[in-house]
Amino acid sequence: MMYRTVIGLEIHAQLQTKTKAFCSCPADVFELEPNTAICPVCTGQPGALPVLNENVVDYAIMAGLAFNCTLNERSVFDRKNYFYPDLPKGYQITQYFFPIAENGYLDIEVGGVGKRVRIRRIHIEEDAGKMIHQGTDSITGSTGSHLDLNRCGVPLIEIVTEPDLETPAQAKVFMELLRDTLRALGVCSGDMEKGALRCDANISMRDDASGLSSNRVEVKNINSFKFVEKALESEQERISAVLDAGGNVAKETRSWNFATKETFSMRSKEEENDYRYFPEPDLPVLMITQDRIGRLRESLPELPWQKLRRFIEQYGLPEYDASVLSSSGEVACFYEEVARVTGKPKESSNWIMGEVMRIMNEGDLSIESLGLKPEYFKELFEMIDSGRISNSIAKEILPEVIERKRSPASIVKEKGLEQINDDGVIETAIREAMESNPKAVQQFREGKEGVLGYFVGAVMKATRGKANPARVNEMARRLLKD
Repeated sequence: MMYRTVIGLEIHAQLQTKTKAFCSCPADVFELEPNTAICPVCTGQPGALPVLNENVVDYAIMAGLAFNCTLNERSVFDRKNYFYPDLPKGYQITQYFFPIAENGYLDIEVGGVGKRVRIRRIHIEEDAGKMIHQGTDSITGSTGSHLDLNRCGVPLIEIVTEPDLETPAQAKVFMELLRDTLRALGVCSGDMEKGALRCDANISMRDDASGLSSNRVEVKNINSFKFVEKALESEQERISAVLDAGGNVAKETRSWNFATKETFSMRSKEEENDYRYFPEPDLPVLMITQDRIGRLRESLPELPWQKLRRFIEQYGLPEYDASVLSSSGEVACFYEEVARVTGKPKESSNWIMGEVMRIMNEGDLSIESLGLKPEYFKELFEMIDSGRISNSIAKEILPEVIERKRSPASIVKEKGLEQINDDGVIETAIREAMESNPKAVQQFREGKEGVLGYFVGAVMKATRGKANPARVNEMARRLLKD
């Protein structure tokens, strides 16, 4: 049978506040020693009362505005009751019945086709702690487990989509755009490896012709965009196979094993009534004013899709270039400054997307940490345009420019890397290559044009890459025909 895939996402985004949601403990706990950022409030000691962090509310409003949601002037905190060792209170403070934002959307494009993904709700909640299992990554097979309660009370917003996504690729693109938007707002780092953005994906398969439909399966805590796509592809295959065999797809929660590239069962799926939600008695109803919403709306930065369109129109960039450069606020700002200083928007895009981002990825570095000045690219482009250095020499010296914090011109001068444009030197190198390989000369003269690359390469090697490649190519072709 041909099945239609139905996917909905639940995304937890950690808010970049200084303190936790309901107490004054630090919220950035990723590198802290276990159990060093806790207090009676976030560990649920008797008599300790929560106090709502005002910045948490503002960040949730900003996210709601960016995702085209309706902001509710009245929202309510609830208790979600369940037992797990990393939840010392025995409940999680969240918003269930009346969330802060509802009925939004985000427009994505996959394969040239646009799609609107509806957002059902955005609500504020606190995080739970973390279990550290000995001898294994999961509790199964572990010889023992430790508790780190540092994350208890860390502020989150949960963003819940409608089941509008139809392919794993769409889910990946949606997650990427959502991450870029939260980063642009400055409300979430979006760092999935540090747990700042976590995704639970719900998937089912349907045969519209027969009406056959599988149960919904939840894939829990996926920590990369690539794994979101791969986990959902794996579930597509697994669920389709079960349906084809006439079996029943269990309604369960599964986890993704990146080593085996398969999902595995964790537990049967809880129903909402299992959590016994009821209003949080220690927190008042949250009321937000239209004045507050209006002030925050005016403070919103340029969002990724707005920046993308501007880059295309203002700088004449292809859509792919614009999408890459606009996905990070830091990279976008750096690109604009380089384009302004050099007056070469496309060349600036090529270098930043190519050499600069390669160095960033290899060293897991930020654009700021590279210490690159826009004026360095002005020097590079001028030396390339004047013929002083080749493009390959420019790429060769860029890592040294970054490492030594020296200008490209000074490194070129120090190392004697200026391009050789002397026809006499180039001709001598070509003739030496011809003398050392007469067979290749004969092949070229018999019509094998590809042999020309051998002679160009030989000259570049002999001159340590300093010969002008265009001049070498032109002279080699002429001399080989003689």
